[in-house]
Amino acid sequence: MKRPWIAAMALFAVLLWGGAVVVPSAHGQVYAYHTIYNTPLPSVIHVAIRANNDPRGQILWVQTVGFQEYCSDVLPNEWFSNWKPEALKAGAMAVKMFGWYHVLHPVTIDGFTFDVDNTTNFQEYKYMSGRFETDQAVRNIWPYAYVYTNGGIGPLDFRAGIPNNANWMYNHSQKMAQWGSEYLANAGMNYIQILGFYYTGRTLLQGP
Repeated sequence: MKRPWIAAMALFAVLLWGGAVVVPSAHGQVYAYHTIYNTPLPSVIHVAIRANNDPRGQILWVQTVGFQEYCSDVLPNEWFSNWKPEALKAGAMAVKMFGWYHVLHPVTIDGFTFDVDNTTNFQEYKYMSGRFETDQAVRNIWPYAYVYTNGGIGPLDFRAGIPNNANWMYNHSQKMAQWGSEYLANAGMNYIQILGFYYTGRTLLQGP
């Protein structure tokens, strides 16, 4: 006899205390809830390289990249390096958490298994494209994680948004407006306040 309430209670315990649990699914698979308390920061990430950095391009190979190096080579392609430092730090945290989440949820496409690709299907990655300002932002946020209040690791999604605007349509939408992060930084917000403007149910914690 199936007892769906058991799985529900187990998942509730995870959400409440931030532990790890394995829950049987309808297909015999398992669901593991990842938190910073039971999941180490990745040392590497597997990046599928698509031809011409085209989201529809053929996958040529999968490259293993140091995780911090990956974040440094994504940020200047997603946030302008001349933006305010607090906007760059908000972006660096989004890039880090987005990548971390996808390391935990790899995909297989066209016979290649990988965590992310190098295009805007995920985050735009270009080898050795880091800039001083964006590298500094990545280093500044590296000891921390912006996670659910129980420590759960989730992606920090983002969109371009509208220039010179806070992009209120993304307020507490679980998506950060990139242009909005710069606008709010210019208005005097620090990066934690910027993240809090767009994401709810999350907090900044010391990383693992």
